[in-house]
Amino acid sequence: MWLIVGLGNPGPKYEHTRHNIGFLVVDRLVGTTGAHPLSSSSFHGELFKKTQTLFLKPATFMNRSGLSVQAVKNFYKIDPEKIIVIHDDLDLPFGAVRFKKGGGSGGHNGLKSIDEAIGRDYLRVRMGIGKPAYKSQVIDYVLHDFSPEEMRVLPAWIDHAAKATLELTRHPMETVASTFSVKKPAWNAP
Repeated sequence: MWLIVGLGNPGPKYEHTRHNIGFLVVDRLVGTTGAHPLSSSSFHGELFKKTQTLFLKPATFMNRSGLSVQAVKNFYKIDPEKIIVIHDDLDLPFGAVRFKKGGGSGGHNGLKSIDEAIGRDYLRVRMGIGKPAYKSQVIDYVLHDFSPEEMRVLPAWIDHAAKATLELTRHPMETVASTFSVKKPAWNAP
């Protein structure tokens, strides 16, 4: 059993913010795989299933994402090495896609929460959102909607990340990274 987690904040206010890129990728995965919803308030989020893959959008807000991930992990007895977390990353340029296993949170509160709840041995799909000019602007930046220019390339970027994430359930991370890593984005607007 695999667990694919997209990080974000619930509610329409945050729907198209940079911090919600994980939710957007999970939405695409649920749509393309035909996953069906599972309901249980004990999961603290929206959970979907398709064969041996679960898709989770924690409803705990970013800073408490670990609560939801831990609840699903424990209920389904999922090994941390079969958990993939998709998240925004300020340290990568907009549109980049990178892969990582373990490591630090890089100041990302959603990752900090997950690390505290289940440890660090999970896989990560890092979605580059760029960064603001000043560190004091980070909170406003991540909670702000994508720009019109970014919105034009968002579908292609999300598709790419969704395909890469599914490949992580079939192949070693190194193999997927060699094919799907995007360091310097060159997305074509649809």
